[in-house]
Amino acid sequence: MASEALTTRAGRATPTGRRRPRSARAGLTALAVVLSLISIFPVLWMVTSSFKTRATVTDGNLIPRDFTFDNFVYVFTEVPFARYLWNSFFISAVITVAALFFHSMAAYALARLRFPGREKLFGAIFATLLVTAPVVLIPLFLVARELGLLNSYAGLIIPAVFNAFGIFLLRQFYLGLPRELEEAAIVDGCGHWRVYWNIVLPMSRPILSALAIFFFLANWNAFVWPLVATNDQSLTVVQLGIASFQNQYTSNWNYILAAATVAALPMLVLFFVFQRQIVESIKTSGLK
Repeated sequence: MASEALTTRAGRATPTGRRRPRSARAGLTALAVVLSLISIFPVLWMVTSSFKTRATVTDGNLIPRDFTFDNFVYVFTEVPFARYLWNSFFISAVITVAALFFHSMAAYALARLRFPGREKLFGAIFATLLVTAPVVLIPLFLVARELGLLNSYAGLIIPAVFNAFGIFLLRQFYLGLPRELEEAAIVDGCGHWRVYWNIVLPMSRPILSALAIFFFLANWNAFVWPLVATNDQSLTVVQLGIASFQNQYTSNWNYILAAATVAALPMLVLFFVFQRQIVESIKTSGLK
């Protein structure tokens, strides 16, 4: 009887022990769903409101009663918004390509090459992450003015290329790569450049893909530096274009939301296409 009672108790304890993880998992899932809905709702409201008329854009309804495409037609016909999009795309693409190239070389040198002051140099680079952008805004503007970079694509691109975050993340990733492949290539007569180009870079595709998304997104949404560095209308980026919409069409939120939707849509598509690479890069970046 005692053994049967213990068996019965053990049989009851097992399902009870299993219910706790399931209930905890269900609670976390519900919390994740709620937080996701809270995060998605502003974007969804922006997209649906961009199809509303001026009279109904502030009615508080999520679904438009009077569905119209006139807002988007106005954005692309009455305002040079296509030029704004091209400027943002060109600047973001050039910065992304240049940053990945220079950051990957610097990170490889800091991770694999031995030279005096390597750790101190990396510490100095890493310390720049603690300095916020507004602190260096005025010195950066003065340097750009002395070099004649204001009101030019070069002035919008060059200061944004060098970023300690990319160097840090790539260095941590390279430290996690097996040295055997590189050592075998060096034994076969390869120099550091061939090792970097033919071995390290192909193995870095996941982290490079994620950094490309981060860099492109950050520069697509850049506002402060383009506002300070340019006053030429032909160099206006998309975020400055939306800000000008807010100044010119203060009460016409249908135009403002249509412009914001056009600016946000490429980034949303880019994120959903490459979200797997972003997650994999964080998992394999070697952060400790």
